[in-house]
This record gives sequence, C-alpha cells and structure tokens, in this order.
Amino acid sequence: MASGVPPNSGRKKALFSSEFLASKWAKLFFLIVLLQALACVAFESYVFGRFQFTIFVYAILQIDQINNSIDVLLRENALKPDEEDRNVWALCKPFLIAVPAVVGVVTVIMGGLAYQLYREFAWDILKQIGADYRMKKRFLHYQIYIALLKFDFFFFLGFTVQFLVIVNGLNEVELGLHVAAIPITIAILLCAAFFTRRENRIGVCFVILLYFGGLAYFFFKLVRIYQPGHSQDYDAVRRSLTAFAVLTIILIILTIINGFICMSNFGAGLKAHLLRPTAPDPEKEDANSYQMNDQKPTLPSRMTID
Repeated sequence: MASGVPPNSGRKKALFSSEFLASKWAKLFFLIVLLQALACVAFESYVFGRFQFTIFVYAILQIDQINNSIDVLLRENALKPDEEDRNVWALCKPFLIAVPAVVGVVTVIMGGLAYQLYREFAWDILKQIGADYRMKKRFLHYQIYIALLKFDFFFFLGFTVQFLVIVNGLNEVELGLHVAAIPITIAILLCAAFFTRRENRIGVCFVILLYFGGLAYFFFKLVRIYQPGHSQDYDAVRRSLTAFAVLTIILIILTIINGFICMSNFGAGLKAHLLRPTAPDPEKEDANSYQMNDQKPTLPSRMTID
C-alpha cells in the first residue's frame, strides 16, 4: 500500500467513532445504565449518611467489650499457654483503636459529601414545594420526622437483637414478647409515616401514645440493666445496651416533639405536595404548553415591484 497506515487502523477508528453508540438503542441502553449508577450512588450516600455515625459509636464500644471478654478467657484459662495467645489483647488493641479512628474520619468526609448531595437535590425540592419559605420549613419538619423514624427503627432493632441473642435468664413469656415487639414496632413506624403524610390527626395522636409506651419500656430496661438481682445477666453487653437504650430514649423524645410539630402543620397545604405523584418540570414543555409566537398575528407578505 502506498501509505504507511496499517489496514486495520481505519477499521478500529471507525468502530470506536461511528459504530459505538451509533444506534439509538445503544445510546438509550448507555443512558439507562448511567442513570442507574447515579441513582445507586445517591441512595448509598443517603444510607451511609444515616447510619455511619452509629457504626462509629459501636466501633468505640467494642474495644471495651473485647477487652472484658479476653480478661474472662484469661481468668478461666481458656486460652493456650503459649506467648501469642496470652498477648492476644496487645495484638488486637491497635487494630481495635484504628477502626473507630478510620470510621470517624470517613464519617466527617461523608458528612460533607452528603451536604453537597443535598444541595444538588435542592432544586428537586424547589420544584416540588415551591419557593414559599414557610412551606419549605414544614417540609423540612416532615423530613426530620421521617429521618427520626428510621433512626428509631435502627436503635430499637439493635437493642432488641443484642437483648435476645446475648442476655441470659429470659423466660419464655419475656422472650416471646421481645420477639413479637419487632414486627409490631415496624408496623407502628410505618403507620406513623402514613398518618403524618395523610395528615390524620387521630392516627398521629395514637402513634404518639405508643411512643410514650416505648419510652416507658426503655426506661424500665435501663433500670433493669443495673438492678441488683438482674445485673449479672447483662454483664456481657451492659455498656452497649446502655448506649442503645439512652440513644433510643433521646430519639423517642425528639420523635414525640417533632410529631407534635408536624401535627401543628396539618391543614397548611403540605399534604397536597406530599401526595402529588410527580411535580411538573417548568423546564420541560408538556402537551398543553404552547409558544407565544404561535399567537402572534401573521404579517402579510410584501411584494416589491421593480
């Protein structure tokens, strides 16, 4: 060949320039994959933003728990007499301290990234709610309430699972009540979100009464953990159960307060925005839109006579 270009180079160039994404179906497929990736990243960022702090707290608590467990094993001579097993705490301690340090740093970074994501999605909130400051404030109260419900579920489930798996000395009735409390709590939290979204005052008041019942339950369990005659059953998880119980009590109190705030916003117009399936996009024209130039009178054409 006269030119020094290899025969396959033009073919490869055509493959990546003209054939790749040349079809509308290929473009559509690539667009769907891209949207899926963006949606998954947004959802994952939301989830980690909600639960990253709780992982950080639990990583700190496990240091003392593992230390106590190793002390018990040493006292009972359950470890091998060689040097490596006797120094297992010295080997594990640096890694146990590094875990909450890493999680804490990542939590701070993810907090900043989550705030930037919130700013990017603020335009969607503006399209759904509008520019009314009072309406946006009501919507913010609703969002905080929904977030508190999710935190309530996480801490209640964490407390109950630890209680059922680790605590000894439970009779069949108490064990059955704690197992049954899990689906009942899930139903209560779902009803709380449903009644608040529908602005059902009777339903919200009933849910708040159940919150007070849950508050009394966690106060009772917090006292029982340190009560003489029962405290020995909680030796293995006393600190973690105490942390979960205290945080759950604080969250329930905040949920009750925010529930009353949301109920005070009933009838102010937020329900129509929450129940609307999709907000109209002002940047896109719908089927009923029209251009103003279609309404302009047409000027008669002129003829020039030379």
